[in-house]
Amino acid sequence: MGDIKGFLKYDRELPESRDVRSRINDYKEIYKEFPEEKTKSQAARCMDCGIPFCHSGCPLGNNIPAFNDAVYQQDWEKAFQVLNSTNNFPEFTGRICPAPCEKACVLGINSDPVAIEHVEKTIAEKAYENGWVVENKGVSTGKSVAVVGSGPAGLAAASQLLKAGHEVTVYERQDRIGGLLTYGIPDFKLEKEVVERRIKLMEKAGINFITNANVGVDIKVTALLKQFDAIVLAGGSTIPRDLNIPGRELKGVHFAMEFLEQQNRRVQGEKIEGDDAIYATDKDVFVIGGGDTGSDCVGTSNRHKAKSINQIELMSKPPETRDPSTPWPLWPMQLRISSSHEEGAERHWAINTKAFIGDENGQLTGLKLVDLEWVKDPETGRFSFKEKADTERIVACDLALLAVGFVHPQHEGMLRQLEVELTERGNVKDDRYKTSREKIFVAGDMRRGQSLVVWAIAEGREAAIEVDKFLQKDSALVSNHRSPLFV
Repeated sequence: MGDIKGFLKYDRELPESRDVRSRINDYKEIYKEFPEEKTKSQAARCMDCGIPFCHSGCPLGNNIPAFNDAVYQQDWEKAFQVLNSTNNFPEFTGRICPAPCEKACVLGINSDPVAIEHVEKTIAEKAYENGWVVENKGVSTGKSVAVVGSGPAGLAAASQLLKAGHEVTVYERQDRIGGLLTYGIPDFKLEKEVVERRIKLMEKAGINFITNANVGVDIKVTALLKQFDAIVLAGGSTIPRDLNIPGRELKGVHFAMEFLEQQNRRVQGEKIEGDDAIYATDKDVFVIGGGDTGSDCVGTSNRHKAKSINQIELMSKPPETRDPSTPWPLWPMQLRISSSHEEGAERHWAINTKAFIGDENGQLTGLKLVDLEWVKDPETGRFSFKEKADTERIVACDLALLAVGFVHPQHEGMLRQLEVELTERGNVKDDRYKTSREKIFVAGDMRRGQSLVVWAIAEGREAAIEVDKFLQKDSALVSNHRSPLFV
């Protein structure tokens, strides 16, 4: 290891954000340039622990101490080789991963953890600058694989299967490749040039991408079963959780992804106007749901110049520091403040939405809300809520965005036609990524439910190994089973 006392010499430091007054006028990524020497110092803070818990925090099992040391030594090519050996897309995770590795960092026990995510992003960008990022095809096996879905799970599976020497075709029902990377995550968190840059490399290496291809609708699954030796289902968990309360049919109540996808399309140059256009401009906006998707709605509403923005959450407000119930190295129960919240929004907890209120024209004008009290059952340890007396009220709201998660993948169409077994939760049932149908595999949110981009990449990699074994009886692809979290 390089500077073994680096964690004593240097404090955690990250790139500064652009001024709020400036950045809410565009959709560019919000962070300023960060001097290379400072990134070296941040890598030097890694203690090269005897037991690096960051490995177990990361679903990909990235060899974090090794790439930190390479960065400290200024051997950027080695750092990229180490990172690339377990992570197909560090340029994505270095921007949008919530960094569970940092929450498991040993230094985080009594200090600020190593800035792993920033180091990862810097390594990726350095690799692109120097032409080290390539997508390689292995010796041809003569086998062909269809990957349905081009989100991070599908892309990771495709990349790995290409390395194994298989012919790979990726089907995407949208008009652009990338899944939620393209249409779900706002550009101020992930500019789409970053996604397109990777797609071009994958195309150059031989992966065939087919857009506007809704398998099960435009393309019959029987055709894919005849054409390909294996199929990987990576369509994601796409059915949003709804809020079926009075007034749900009112104009002005939308799923968060409808709102975010429209804006991403506008940034890409499309014109979306008319009755179907969703704007927050000059409106009283309520974002219902306190997670990352809700935060993205806040940031987008700020850029639309909303009159007011409120974000409400059913659960109680988390503590501002790590709760004793989730000690290191567990994922901490604590309040998280995103860059979007810093731009302006009122946040409220322990509130339930009872009804959407509208006018005679069917337009949303308000929400009926009530405060909640969460109570723990002393016998079961489970929490339940009850309404607080005399707290019901109606608040002004022109636009309500539902960001309360996803329930399962779409069943109609492809899954129904394939007749694959489903779990009780409605996800695709599997045995080590193998579905109940011969030669059909599954990966990502479609298998495990709504999760993180880093999990999707890990799932795609592991599914590719199982496909490779099925086609060739063995596989030389690298497994990410270093992480004990992996199931």
